[in-house]
Amino acid sequence: MIIDSHAHIFQHWTEACGHPSREIHRKFMQKVQTRPAAKVFRARDGREMTGALLYREEDNSWAGLKDVDFRVGRYGQLDFTIDGEDYYVQYMPVGMQEIVAPPELMLAQMMYARVDHCILHAGGGYGAMNDYNAFAQHQYPAKFTALLNVDEPRADTEPALKELERAYGQLGLRGIYYGLDAFARYGFDVAFNDRRFDAFWSIINEWRLPVFLEASAIPDYDKMSYVKNMGRLVDLMSRFANIPWVLVMGPPVRHFGLSGKWDFPDEVLEAYRYGNLWLEVMFPITWGGVWDYPYPEAQTLIKDMRDRFGAAKLIWGSDMPNVERFCTYTQSVDYVRRHCRFLSTEEKDKILGKNLDDLFKISERLAAYK
Repeated sequence: MIIDSHAHIFQHWTEACGHPSREIHRKFMQKVQTRPAAKVFRARDGREMTGALLYREEDNSWAGLKDVDFRVGRYGQLDFTIDGEDYYVQYMPVGMQEIVAPPELMLAQMMYARVDHCILHAGGGYGAMNDYNAFAQHQYPAKFTALLNVDEPRADTEPALKELERAYGQLGLRGIYYGLDAFARYGFDVAFNDRRFDAFWSIINEWRLPVFLEASAIPDYDKMSYVKNMGRLVDLMSRFANIPWVLVMGPPVRHFGLSGKWDFPDEVLEAYRYGNLWLEVMFPITWGGVWDYPYPEAQTLIKDMRDRFGAAKLIWGSDMPNVERFCTYTQSVDYVRRHCRFLSTEEKDKILGKNLDDLFKISERLAAYK
């Protein structure tokens, strides 16, 4: 069984999509675009620009976001205007005429790419998708396992804890999406391992819910910030030993892999080697615009990851439908499924599904539907 660890469904992005307002949703989206792997263009002539247009470089928080009339366009584009000049980020695939992705779109993609099951992510620019993810999981239990969204920098508050209880206890969501970039909303005023969050993490630890951690290198978005965040993660893993962790996007290539092989500092290796942590294998979403399919550069790094950590620590993911700005869904799995010939059949089975199956007991649940 092939299981994608990282896929999305979402309502039309012109709406609030589970956030308190459309404006807050737009702020989440704009923050994501400040450092996109997606390409940024000037609409008038197609000249390529950078996401630095969207924020003041001395301030990485929401307070540093520029007033640029940020808005949702068509054909996968997120539009903005500066001094009367229109620009856009080609964030979703060009063929996405409206930025919306119902469950049935993902089902059609899965059928064509021969992917059996997907883990649905939640939060941030995509929307606070607890109800929508729960709907999809309930409607198509054989195809989807859904994560829940939390208000990461305010997860210790009573409203956040009540929503956690509802999402897990009533909606039946089966894991946590947890993105560090959300801490920018409040100016990075607290670290994610701060003791004020112990009540939140204690609940997750008691429930043994998998946490899919997108470890953006906040607050400075550099190598040192990433290393410090891995130290904070080690602190959490040592204090809450029942929580399984999946490191979304896997190791950051630009910090540790640009030479063609991994060069991890000791603090990062300590985190990666924890028994309760898995690494996502997901290169096309960030490097598909730089490398050409079937991504031999990524294959070399996957081999190095296998050699260092073993196939039992690796989990394949796509980031659909976003990844189709660079390659097809089939290609996003086939660069591993077909082209990583150094992997044995058993290793591919683990990376492409078995490790996630063991984590979520998906096969056991599917047996109940037959």
